[in-house]
Amino acid sequence: MNRFVVPAPLARLPWQVMVPLAMLVLFGAAVLYSAAGGSMSPFSGSHLVRFAVFMAMALVMTQFSRDFVKWAAYPVYAAVVLLLVLVETLGAMGGGSQRWLNLGPIVLQPSELMKPAIVLVLASFYQSLPVGEIGGWRSLLPAGVLIAVPMALVLMQPDLGTALAIAFGGGVMMYLAGLPGRWFALSALAGMIAAPLAYFFVLHGYQQQRVLTFLDPESDPLGAGYHITQSKIAIGSGGIMGKGFGEGSQSHLNYLPEPHTDFVFATMAEEWGLIGGLLVLLVFGIVLRWGQLVARRAPDRFSALLAAGMTATIFFYVAVNLMMVMGLAPVVGIPLPFMSHGGSSMMTNMICIGTLMMVDRWNKQVGQNGLA
Repeated sequence: MNRFVVPAPLARLPWQVMVPLAMLVLFGAAVLYSAAGGSMSPFSGSHLVRFAVFMAMALVMTQFSRDFVKWAAYPVYAAVVLLLVLVETLGAMGGGSQRWLNLGPIVLQPSELMKPAIVLVLASFYQSLPVGEIGGWRSLLPAGVLIAVPMALVLMQPDLGTALAIAFGGGVMMYLAGLPGRWFALSALAGMIAAPLAYFFVLHGYQQQRVLTFLDPESDPLGAGYHITQSKIAIGSGGIMGKGFGEGSQSHLNYLPEPHTDFVFATMAEEWGLIGGLLVLLVFGIVLRWGQLVARRAPDRFSALLAAGMTATIFFYVAVNLMMVMGLAPVVGIPLPFMSHGGSSMMTNMICIGTLMMVDRWNKQVGQNGLA
């Protein structure tokens, strides 16, 4: 009797992350199906198609060599900065903000691409910097400029959530590169001092209102606090087991705003309850843990920084979205990875996954060859 032999190309795929990802996307598709009133259109079907397309893109990315990725770091960063500049001159308006480029059949949000691009360029920068200069100004000033330029362009759109994501990614890369801890303490102190000034002189009126709503959403439950109030009602009403698939009243009766994008977790929690929420957190934990292991096993500084930065980017998405829908953070328009409906978010997170899969392949090659 012949044994079934799995073809080598299939056996080499990183199933330990592809299976959890597929679970998240399929669960997200089910939630989106319910949010659309029991229809694959317009959310669920396109969600699955996007995942399939971007998973194919991620698998192509795994074939890139380390030398090619290092070489491409600065050109990729420059290209995304150029796209951000084009947004200011040619960008399309949406929701009161100018964030998209209309490229015929594709509507692109370049600020999303900067989240993985900043990780890539800083990984290249710190890999090329001599270890002896990590504690000096040469490790801080150029990196600060690389972070500040896209942040300024994104804030002009205006898009505070994405600007914070870029800052978070850049800060994580600086920390992982080994910059002195006192610099981060001083930065935190400066941030505490600058926050009130930024509130009055930098933030737009609607952004100021979001901060006030976060601090006291019940002060205006039918106005500025409506999103948070309805989200917490939806999550709380799900209880332990949920109301049942397709039985969510908050989303189906249009009480919950954006039930298919920013507040998809609230839509899910109402129907699947605490059990569904814990399942989602468990699967995200598996994905993030895998990314952490890929970074730890990396044979060189560039690969380790790249993998850790991409893992941190996914973590930022997950953490901010969950805090947002539970009223623990202001509403900043950060979707939940792999579950929310949205092409730009799916693309960004799949670029992160593709990069991690790529580094994982580099790790295996080093293990097989016994070389760094």
